[in-house]
Amino acid sequence: MKKYIDSGNIDTRSGFGAGLVEAGRADSRVVALAADLKGSLKMDAFAAEFPERFIQCGIAEANMVGVAAGLSLTGKIPFCGSFAEFITGRVYDQVRQEVGYGRTNVKLASSHAGITLGEDGATHQTMEDLALMRAIPGMTVLVPCDYNQTKNATIAAARYEGPVYLRFGRPAVPNFTGADEPFEIGKVYVLNEGADVTLIACGHLVWEALQAAEALETEGIGAEVLNVATVKPLDAAAILASLRKTGAAVVAEEHNMAGGLGEAVAGVLAAEAPAPVEFIGGGDRFGQSGKPAELMAAYGLDAAHIAAAARKAIARKNR
Repeated sequence: MKKYIDSGNIDTRSGFGAGLVEAGRADSRVVALAADLKGSLKMDAFAAEFPERFIQCGIAEANMVGVAAGLSLTGKIPFCGSFAEFITGRVYDQVRQEVGYGRTNVKLASSHAGITLGEDGATHQTMEDLALMRAIPGMTVLVPCDYNQTKNATIAAARYEGPVYLRFGRPAVPNFTGADEPFEIGKVYVLNEGADVTLIACGHLVWEALQAAEALETEGIGAEVLNVATVKPLDAAAILASLRKTGAAVVAEEHNMAGGLGEAVAGVLAAEAPAPVEFIGGGDRFGQSGKPAELMAAYGLDAAHIAAAARKAIARKNR
Protein backbone atom coordinates (compact mmCIF):
# COMPACT_ATOMS: atom_id res chain seq x y z
CA MET A 1 0.00 0.00 0.00
CA LYS A 2 1.19 3.50 -0.79
CA LYS A 3 2.08 5.40 2.37
CA TYR A 4 0.90 8.98 2.74
CA ILE A 5 2.86 11.28 5.03
CA ASP A 6 1.12 13.92 7.11
CA SER A 7 3.22 17.03 6.58
CA GLY A 8 1.59 18.72 9.56
CA ASN A 9 -1.93 19.20 10.81
CA ILE A 10 -3.56 22.36 9.49
CA ASP A 11 -7.16 23.40 8.88
CA THR A 12 -8.57 23.27 5.37
CA ARG A 13 -10.04 26.78 5.72
CA SER A 14 -6.45 28.06 5.76
CA GLY A 15 -5.98 26.32 2.42
CA PHE A 16 -8.88 28.37 1.12
CA GLY A 17 -7.32 31.58 2.40
CA ALA A 18 -4.00 30.78 0.72
CA GLY A 19 -5.70 29.76 -2.52
CA LEU A 20 -7.81 32.91 -2.57
CA VAL A 21 -4.70 35.09 -2.40
CA GLU A 22 -3.04 33.18 -5.25
CA ALA A 23 -6.21 33.39 -7.33
CA GLY A 24 -6.36 37.13 -6.68
CA ARG A 25 -2.77 37.60 -7.78
CA ALA A 26 -3.38 35.62 -10.96
CA ASP A 27 -6.62 37.38 -11.95
CA SER A 28 -7.61 40.94 -11.05
CA ARG A 29 -11.27 40.02 -11.54
CA VAL A 30 -11.27 37.94 -8.34
CA VAL A 31 -13.08 39.72 -5.50
CA ALA A 32 -13.97 38.52 -2.00
CA LEU A 33 -17.01 39.16 0.16
CA ALA A 34 -17.44 38.20 3.82
CA ALA A 35 -20.41 38.13 6.16
CA ASP A 36 -18.60 39.41 9.27
CA LEU A 37 -16.39 36.28 9.28
CA LYS A 38 -13.23 37.45 7.54
CA GLY A 39 -10.98 35.89 10.19
CA SER A 40 -12.89 32.63 10.43
CA LEU A 41 -12.74 32.23 6.65
CA LYS A 42 -9.01 33.14 6.57
CA MET A 43 -9.67 36.01 4.16
CA ASP A 44 -7.42 38.43 6.07
CA ALA A 45 -4.44 38.08 3.72
CA PHE A 46 -6.59 38.74 0.66
CA ALA A 47 -8.19 41.78 2.29
CA ALA A 48 -4.76 43.14 3.26
CA GLU A 49 -3.25 42.67 -0.20
CA PHE A 50 -6.32 43.70 -2.20
CA PRO A 51 -8.35 46.05 0.03
CA GLU A 52 -10.12 47.52 -3.00
CA ARG A 53 -11.34 44.02 -3.92
CA PHE A 54 -12.63 43.01 -0.49
CA ILE A 55 -16.17 43.81 0.68
CA GLN A 56 -17.26 43.32 4.28
CA CYS A 57 -21.03 42.80 4.04
CA GLY A 58 -21.70 42.29 7.73
CA ILE A 59 -24.18 39.79 9.11
CA ALA A 60 -26.30 39.95 5.96
CA GLU A 61 -25.65 36.76 4.03
CA ALA A 62 -28.61 37.11 1.67
CA ASN A 63 -27.48 40.58 0.69
CA MET A 64 -23.90 39.30 0.24
CA VAL A 65 -25.01 36.65 -2.25
CA GLY A 66 -27.05 39.23 -4.16
CA VAL A 67 -24.09 41.62 -4.32
CA ALA A 68 -21.86 38.78 -5.51
CA ALA A 69 -24.31 37.86 -8.26
CA GLY A 70 -24.39 41.47 -9.40
CA LEU A 71 -20.60 41.70 -9.40
CA SER A 72 -20.38 38.55 -11.50
CA LEU A 73 -22.60 40.18 -14.13
CA THR A 74 -20.02 42.95 -14.46
CA GLY A 75 -17.28 40.40 -15.18
CA LYS A 76 -15.94 39.92 -11.65
CA ILE A 77 -15.22 36.52 -10.08
CA PRO A 78 -16.71 36.82 -6.57
CA PHE A 79 -16.02 34.49 -3.64
CA CYS A 80 -18.63 34.70 -0.85
CA GLY A 81 -17.36 33.51 2.52
CA SER A 82 -19.38 32.37 5.52
CA PHE A 83 -20.10 29.35 7.70
CA ALA A 84 -21.52 26.44 5.72
CA GLU A 85 -24.79 26.54 7.64
CA PHE A 86 -25.33 30.21 6.86
CA ILE A 87 -24.30 30.25 3.21
CA THR A 88 -26.56 27.31 2.34
CA GLY A 89 -29.50 27.04 4.74
CA ARG A 90 -29.93 30.69 5.69
CA VAL A 91 -29.78 32.01 2.12
CA TYR A 92 -30.98 29.07 0.05
CA ASP A 93 -33.48 31.18 -1.86
CA GLN A 94 -30.85 33.69 -2.96
CA VAL A 95 -28.39 30.94 -3.86
CA ARG A 96 -31.05 29.10 -5.87
CA GLN A 97 -32.41 32.13 -7.72
CA GLU A 98 -29.43 34.46 -8.13
CA VAL A 99 -26.57 31.99 -8.38
CA GLY A 100 -28.09 28.72 -9.62
CA TYR A 101 -31.00 29.85 -11.80
CA GLY A 102 -29.09 32.94 -12.88
CA ARG A 103 -26.02 30.83 -13.77
CA THR A 104 -23.83 33.55 -12.31
CA ASN A 105 -20.11 32.98 -11.83
CA VAL A 106 -20.29 33.05 -8.02
CA LYS A 107 -18.12 30.90 -5.75
CA LEU A 108 -19.66 30.00 -2.38
CA ALA A 109 -16.88 29.41 0.15
CA SER A 110 -18.22 27.53 3.15
CA SER A 111 -16.19 26.97 6.28
CA HIS A 112 -16.96 25.21 9.58
CA ALA A 113 -18.88 22.44 7.81
CA GLY A 114 -19.88 19.17 9.46
CA ILE A 115 -19.70 18.01 13.06
CA THR A 116 -15.95 18.62 13.24
CA LEU A 117 -16.87 22.24 13.91
CA GLY A 118 -17.01 20.85 17.45
CA GLU A 119 -18.15 22.81 20.45
CA ASP A 120 -20.38 25.27 18.56
CA GLY A 121 -23.03 22.56 18.43
CA ALA A 122 -25.94 21.57 16.23
CA THR A 123 -27.10 25.06 15.21
CA HIS A 124 -23.80 25.69 13.43
CA GLN A 125 -22.83 22.14 12.40
CA THR A 126 -24.49 21.77 9.04
CA MET A 127 -24.77 18.18 7.90
CA GLU A 128 -27.29 18.93 5.14
CA ASP A 129 -25.37 21.37 2.92
CA LEU A 130 -24.22 18.90 0.25
CA ALA A 131 -27.81 17.80 -0.30
CA LEU A 132 -28.93 21.40 -0.68
CA MET A 133 -26.17 22.34 -3.10
CA ARG A 134 -26.29 19.11 -5.15
CA ALA A 135 -29.99 19.74 -5.78
CA ILE A 136 -29.36 23.07 -7.53
CA PRO A 137 -29.04 22.56 -11.31
CA GLY A 138 -25.62 23.53 -12.63
CA MET A 139 -23.99 23.86 -9.20
CA THR A 140 -20.51 22.35 -8.94
CA VAL A 141 -19.78 20.92 -5.46
CA LEU A 142 -16.18 20.59 -4.25
CA VAL A 143 -15.14 18.90 -0.98
CA PRO A 144 -11.31 18.80 -0.87
CA CYS A 145 -9.56 16.66 1.73
CA ASP A 146 -6.69 18.72 3.19
CA TYR A 147 -4.94 22.10 3.18
CA ASN A 148 -3.05 21.55 -0.07
CA GLN A 149 -6.02 20.26 -2.00
CA THR A 150 -8.29 23.02 -0.67
CA LYS A 151 -5.77 25.65 -1.79
CA ASN A 152 -5.55 24.11 -5.25
CA ALA A 153 -9.32 23.61 -5.48
CA THR A 154 -9.85 27.30 -4.69
CA ILE A 155 -7.50 28.29 -7.51
CA ALA A 156 -9.31 25.90 -9.86
CA ALA A 157 -12.70 27.30 -8.81
CA ALA A 158 -11.57 30.81 -9.72
CA ARG A 159 -10.68 29.63 -13.23
CA TYR A 160 -13.92 27.67 -13.66
CA GLU A 161 -16.86 29.37 -15.33
CA GLY A 162 -20.07 28.80 -13.37
CA PRO A 163 -21.44 28.46 -9.82
CA VAL A 164 -19.24 26.56 -7.35
CA TYR A 165 -19.86 25.44 -3.78
CA LEU A 166 -16.55 24.88 -1.97
CA ARG A 167 -16.71 23.10 1.40
CA PHE A 168 -13.98 23.08 4.05
CA GLY A 169 -13.62 22.87 7.81
CA ARG A 170 -12.41 24.37 11.05
CA PRO A 171 -10.20 21.75 12.76
CA ALA A 172 -6.56 21.02 12.03
CA VAL A 173 -6.37 17.80 10.01
CA PRO A 174 -3.57 15.85 8.29
CA ASN A 175 -2.09 17.52 5.21
CA PHE A 176 -0.95 14.75 2.89
CA THR A 177 -1.62 15.57 -0.77
CA GLY A 178 0.97 17.17 -3.03
CA ALA A 179 1.40 20.91 -2.62
CA ASP A 180 1.85 21.40 -6.35
CA GLU A 181 -0.69 18.82 -7.50
CA PRO A 182 -3.10 20.59 -9.89
CA PHE A 183 -6.75 20.26 -8.95
CA GLU A 184 -9.01 19.03 -11.72
CA ILE A 185 -12.71 19.67 -11.22
CA GLY A 186 -14.70 16.50 -11.93
CA LYS A 187 -11.83 14.08 -11.29
CA VAL A 188 -11.71 11.22 -8.79
CA TYR A 189 -8.24 10.72 -7.31
CA VAL A 190 -7.18 7.11 -6.77
CA LEU A 191 -4.99 7.25 -3.66
CA ASN A 192 -4.46 3.52 -3.23
CA GLU A 193 -5.13 0.51 -5.43
CA GLY A 194 -6.76 -2.65 -4.13
CA ALA A 195 -8.81 -5.58 -5.38
CA ASP A 196 -11.11 -6.48 -2.48
CA VAL A 197 -13.13 -3.37 -1.59
CA THR A 198 -13.38 0.28 -2.65
CA LEU A 199 -13.34 3.01 -0.01
CA ILE A 200 -14.96 6.16 -1.43
CA ALA A 201 -14.61 9.33 0.63
CA CYS A 202 -14.55 13.12 0.51
CA GLY A 203 -13.28 15.88 2.78
CA HIS A 204 -12.02 14.97 6.24
CA LEU A 205 -13.05 11.34 5.74
CA VAL A 206 -10.39 10.72 3.06
CA TRP A 207 -7.60 10.51 5.65
CA GLU A 208 -9.78 8.21 7.77
CA ALA A 209 -10.31 5.99 4.70
CA LEU A 210 -6.54 5.78 4.19
CA GLN A 211 -6.09 4.76 7.83
CA ALA A 212 -8.81 2.15 7.44
CA ALA A 213 -7.06 0.81 4.34
CA GLU A 214 -3.83 0.41 6.33
CA ALA A 215 -5.66 -1.53 9.02
CA LEU A 216 -7.36 -3.75 6.45
CA GLU A 217 -4.02 -4.46 4.77
CA THR A 218 -2.80 -6.14 7.95
CA GLU A 219 -5.71 -8.56 7.53
CA GLY A 220 -4.83 -9.31 3.92
CA ILE A 221 -7.58 -7.11 2.51
CA GLY A 222 -6.68 -4.84 -0.39
CA ALA A 223 -8.68 -1.61 -0.20
CA GLU A 224 -8.82 0.81 -3.12
CA VAL A 225 -9.19 4.39 -1.83
CA LEU A 226 -10.92 7.03 -3.95
CA ASN A 227 -10.78 10.71 -3.03
CA VAL A 228 -13.96 12.19 -4.48
CA ALA A 229 -13.08 15.86 -4.10
CA THR A 230 -15.71 16.77 -6.70
CA VAL A 231 -19.05 15.50 -5.44
CA LYS A 232 -20.85 17.11 -8.38
CA PRO A 233 -20.34 16.52 -11.27
CA LEU A 234 -19.46 13.02 -10.16
CA ASP A 235 -16.75 11.08 -11.99
CA ALA A 236 -18.99 8.06 -12.54
CA ALA A 237 -16.54 6.34 -14.88
CA ALA A 238 -13.80 6.19 -12.24
CA ILE A 239 -16.16 4.90 -9.58
CA LEU A 240 -17.60 2.24 -11.88
CA ALA A 241 -14.13 1.13 -12.94
CA SER A 242 -13.13 0.59 -9.33
CA LEU A 243 -16.34 -1.23 -8.34
CA ARG A 244 -16.12 -3.54 -11.33
CA LYS A 245 -12.71 -4.55 -10.02
CA THR A 246 -13.46 -4.88 -6.30
CA GLY A 247 -17.17 -5.76 -6.29
CA ALA A 248 -17.91 -4.00 -2.96
CA ALA A 249 -17.64 -0.51 -1.52
CA VAL A 250 -17.90 1.81 1.47
CA VAL A 251 -18.87 5.47 1.00
CA ALA A 252 -17.73 7.77 3.81
CA GLU A 253 -18.68 11.41 4.28
CA GLU A 254 -19.12 13.97 7.06
CA HIS A 255 -22.72 14.58 6.08
CA ASN A 256 -26.17 13.16 6.75
CA MET A 257 -27.14 10.06 4.81
CA ALA A 258 -29.74 11.91 2.75
CA GLY A 259 -28.61 13.67 -0.39
CA GLY A 260 -24.84 13.49 -0.05
CA LEU A 261 -22.00 11.57 -1.68
CA GLY A 262 -23.44 8.21 -0.63
CA GLU A 263 -26.68 8.70 -2.50
CA ALA A 264 -24.81 10.04 -5.53
CA VAL A 265 -22.64 6.92 -5.67
CA ALA A 266 -25.59 4.63 -5.01
CA GLY A 267 -27.45 6.14 -7.95
CA VAL A 268 -24.54 5.46 -10.29
CA LEU A 269 -24.12 1.88 -9.12
CA ALA A 270 -27.83 1.09 -9.21
CA ALA A 271 -27.98 2.18 -12.84
CA GLU A 272 -24.73 0.66 -14.08
CA ALA A 273 -23.13 -1.90 -11.75
CA PRO A 274 -25.11 -2.98 -8.67
CA ALA A 275 -22.81 -4.07 -5.84
CA PRO A 276 -22.85 -4.31 -2.02
CA VAL A 277 -22.27 -0.84 -0.56
CA GLU A 278 -22.07 0.27 3.06
CA PHE A 279 -22.53 3.91 4.05
CA ILE A 280 -20.63 5.91 6.65
CA GLY A 281 -22.30 9.22 7.49
CA GLY A 282 -24.07 11.20 10.17
CA GLY A 283 -27.27 9.19 9.95
CA ASP A 284 -30.54 11.09 10.23
CA ARG A 285 -29.73 13.40 13.11
CA PHE A 286 -28.31 16.78 13.98
CA GLY A 287 -24.88 17.36 15.45
CA GLN A 288 -24.06 18.18 19.04
CA SER A 289 -21.42 19.98 21.04
CA GLY A 290 -18.15 18.15 21.68
CA LYS A 291 -14.53 17.77 20.66
CA PRO A 292 -14.16 16.99 16.93
CA ALA A 293 -12.44 13.62 17.49
CA GLU A 294 -15.05 12.59 20.06
CA LEU A 295 -17.87 13.47 17.70
CA MET A 296 -16.25 11.63 14.79
CA ALA A 297 -16.13 8.47 16.90
CA ALA A 298 -19.62 8.95 18.34
CA TYR A 299 -21.12 9.41 14.86
CA GLY A 300 -19.17 6.47 13.41
CA LEU A 301 -17.08 8.58 11.06
CA ASP A 302 -13.58 7.37 11.95
CA ALA A 303 -11.19 4.80 10.46
CA ALA A 304 -12.34 1.99 12.74
CA HIS A 305 -15.94 2.31 11.58
CA ILE A 306 -14.88 2.53 7.93
CA ALA A 307 -12.82 -0.67 8.28
CA ALA A 308 -15.74 -2.46 9.95
CA ALA A 309 -18.06 -1.37 7.15
CA ALA A 310 -15.55 -2.65 4.59
CA ARG A 311 -15.53 -6.10 6.19
CA LYS A 312 -19.33 -6.10 6.10
CA ALA A 313 -19.43 -5.10 2.43
CA ILE A 314 -16.94 -7.84 1.53
CA ALA A 315 -19.00 -10.41 3.45
CA ARG A 316 -22.10 -9.39 1.51
CA LYS A 317 -20.19 -9.74 -1.76
CA ASN A 318 -19.10 -13.25 -0.86
CA ARG A 319 -22.50 -14.63 0.10
